Formats: sequence, structure tokens, C-alpha cells
Amino acid sequence: MKKLNVGMIGYGFMGRAHSNGYNRVNNFFDLEYRPVLKAVAARDQAKAQQFADKWGYESVETDWRKLIERKDIDAVDICTPNNLHKEIALACAAAGKMILCEKPLSMNGAEGEEMVKAVEKAGVPNTVWYNYRKVPAVTLAKKLIEEGRLGKIFHYRANFLQDWTINADLPQGGAALWRLDAAAAGSGVTGDLLAHCIDTAIWLNGNINTVNATTETFVKERKHQLTGKVEKVGIDDASIFFCRFGNGSLGLFESTRYARGHKALYTFEINGEKASIKWDLHDLHRLEYFDYKDEGKLRAWRSIHVTDNGGEHPYMDHYWVPGLQIGYEHSFVNHVADFLEALAKGKPCPPTFRDALETQYVCDAVLDSAKASGMTKQVKHT
Repeated sequence: MKKLNVGMIGYGFMGRAHSNGYNRVNNFFDLEYRPVLKAVAARDQAKAQQFADKWGYESVETDWRKLIERKDIDAVDICTPNNLHKEIALACAAAGKMILCEKPLSMNGAEGEEMVKAVEKAGVPNTVWYNYRKVPAVTLAKKLIEEGRLGKIFHYRANFLQDWTINADLPQGGAALWRLDAAAAGSGVTGDLLAHCIDTAIWLNGNINTVNATTETFVKERKHQLTGKVEKVGIDDASIFFCRFGNGSLGLFESTRYARGHKALYTFEINGEKASIKWDLHDLHRLEYFDYKDEGKLRAWRSIHVTDNGGEHPYMDHYWVPGLQIGYEHSFVNHVADFLEALAKGKPCPPTFRDALETQYVCDAVLDSAKASGMTKQVKHT
């Protein structure tokens, strides 16, 4: 088995999720490659060392540039705040390193274009961690749509709701709260939560052509942890938009961190002429399905428990016996498996940087529309 030496930059929540994927993938998938956790890079050496010891990284660097320069690193996993993605990715491409980048791809489309150009010129394998594509029930939804079971699509609606920032005393910035700092995050829920919804939507239903959006920042000022000063909040706390897809269907998207009672409610529903499907992250191993061709007295929503073997349910042959589901963490195991399999075959692993740039363009259009009081904005395409 070939070794793939991985260097990770960052060690937060996503660093844990990705590391678990690397550690577990060969327990479940028969692959040509085995990830080896060579090094983790972070500014705080003590915390980086603690992370390395817990997850099995062989060494620690306090400068991400040194990690990229190392000859024993094959692939770099970018788990940093969004404002560092471009600089690190360009350095990786120049050094010929494979790249697995946390979402969103970049701060904006212009940065994303630079990143796509760099990785494609260098010819380095790349992927972006839009992990919900790798949930078996979501992948099954893709299969049903491609089989034509829904027929012509009329509507796509999605939301991603949280409630963790409903506190005016919560500061912005710093290691734990950089998502509330526009200088580090680029945007708020649009780039953090809606980006997931948008990526899934494009994957399932095709390109989005136009958007009309509105956003709101409910707390206008917060103390910044790095400066100690009360500063203007530049991110969006809530974002809502409707859109038109290239296939003629209409879309409705909502995301907020001000939905009291919701910690991570991500749902989508797709309505077609023949059938409809819906999915809920809180019940991620199930896909709800309604088929109009069913006999009238039996016609109703059904809940498909996506756990069967035999190739009918994506990824599940690699796990347990039918009836036993997998969880959130396995979406990252599946993503690592897809990346390693694509690497062995010399093929790209979606979503690539170019795929993720399409999502970035939609995010840009949403924010532009909101600034223009909901004016219709055309979405740029790759």
C-alpha cells in the first residue's frame, strides 16, 4: 500500500473532523493509498503538539510555510480561517503539493479564480471539503435525480439554521470567533452555512443563474478579541435569497445564526413533476421520498433508511450490516476515500477547486444583491 503523507494547517473543529477521516478510512475502504499524518502546523506550538499527540501527527510546525517546504509532505489540508486559504493554496500549488481545502474555497470569487488557475497550472490534485455531498442519503438523492425519477424539477428549497450568536456580549475575532470577523471570514452565514446549501444544490440541480437576496446583521458592534476595542460587525447574521436555476426551477434559501432552538438544522427539499425528495441533517441517514405514481390509497411520503448493502445505497457496502446507520463523521471518511480512489485512478475528486468556485460566485452574487436592496444579480459561471 502506498503512503500519502499529509500535512495539516490548523487544528480546530474541522481539523478534528478531517483527521478522523484520515485515521479511519483504511478501516473501511480497500484503497491503494494509506494516509500518514506527518505534521500539523499552527502558531501555538503547545496546542498544536497537544492536537498532534491526540490525533497521531508525527511532528509539529509553527510556520505553515515550513510545512509546505518539507519534502516528506505529499498533500496539504487547509483548515485555517478563510482569509488564509488563497495564500496557502498558491504556495502549495507552487510546491507541487496536493490540496484538500476547507470550505468556502476563498474570501470571494476573484481569490477563487487565482486559486483555480494555480492548481490547474500546477496539475496538483485538489478538492474542497463540502462533505454533505458524501452523506449516503444525499448521494442517493443525486442518483434518483439522475435516473429521472423526479422528472422536471420545479422547486429547490434549503435552509441552514443555528442560534449560537444570539448574545450581544459575544465578541468577534480571535482563534475561536474568527467567523464573526469579516476580515477573517469574508462573510457571515452566506459563506459559512449557505455555501453548503449552495454546493449541494448545484450538485443536485445544476447551476444557479440569478439571485435576489437580503441579509441582516442583528448586532451592529462587538468587542474585538484581538484589539480589545468595540468595532463594527461586518458579517451577515442572516441571509435569505431566491433564485432561478439553469433548468428553469426556482430556489429558496435561508440561513441564520439567530434561529433560537436550532443548533445545526440543515434541510433541503426538491419538488419534481413525478416525485419529491427531502433530507434533514438531524436524521442524516434517511431520505424522504414521495412518488406520485404510487397507488392512490398508498400514496404518501416514505422514509428510506439508507443503510442497505449490495450497491443500492451509496458507500454503505463499506460499513455495517443493513439497518445500522453511519453518522456525520463518516461523511469525511467517505470524502477521504473518494480523494484517494480518484488519486489512484488519476481522476479529479469533486468538488474540485473549480467546482467550489461556482459556489463562490453564487455567494458573491447573494452579497451583491443584498447590498443593492435585493436587486436581481446574474451569477458568474466558471
